[in-house]
Amino acid sequence: MNTTRSYIFLLLATCLAQLAHAQQLPDPKRYEETILNFEHQDRLHPPPEGAIVLTGSSSIARWNDQAQAALAPLTVISRGFGGSVMNDVLYYLDRITLTYKPRAILIYEGDNDSGRDFIPNTMVIEQLQQIISRIHEELPETRIYIMGVKPSVLRWDYWSKAQQLSKAYQELTEQDSLLFYIDAAKPFLDVNGEVMTDIFVDDDLHFNALGNAIWGSIIKAALMPMEARFESAINK
Repeated sequence: MNTTRSYIFLLLATCLAQLAHAQQLPDPKRYEETILNFEHQDRLHPPPEGAIVLTGSSSIARWNDQAQAALAPLTVISRGFGGSVMNDVLYYLDRITLTYKPRAILIYEGDNDSGRDFIPNTMVIEQLQQIISRIHEELPETRIYIMGVKPSVLRWDYWSKAQQLSKAYQELTEQDSLLFYIDAAKPFLDVNGEVMTDIFVDDDLHFNALGNAIWGSIIKAALMPMEARFESAINK
């Protein structure tokens, strides 16, 4: 009887844990209109194959219109959608990255996962691993750049968890020659290790012009050494 009760308790605990995890994930379908708009843009102005796709949450989304100029001469397709989490990128992976047959994909997620929706880091990593596997399967030569979580004034109380997630990202990239880690934290910290306060708009989360300038320089510095050499091969 004790064994049976223990088994039932374990099964119930597992189910409750899975349910709790499921409840922590926002519904990806909330972005369907945004993705449809990307696809409409593509029909009007078909982007080239072999470019670099940028995707992720608001730090990419609010920069979508600036990315091409900031990263020139690199050819980029910016497909950020604000408020997203890693699971959203996984859900829409075919439509926001793979469809373009890019030579490289840059992902910025983890900010909302760790500091807003409180999704367990282990779950975020599992989702990222699924994304990587899918990309490797469909585009076996495509390079993947994974950005660590940026600091912010608004979410400073959750910075420790975000740092742990970034560390897990970095460890993941060390296991695969097609993966590259981008440190998105250090450039925004002062000499005391505190987040700078003059790089955000009034919400203390999203970048102002100065923050975006630093953001762009981080991404360009990470992409240029490998990606600049492939620009001449793109059919424009």
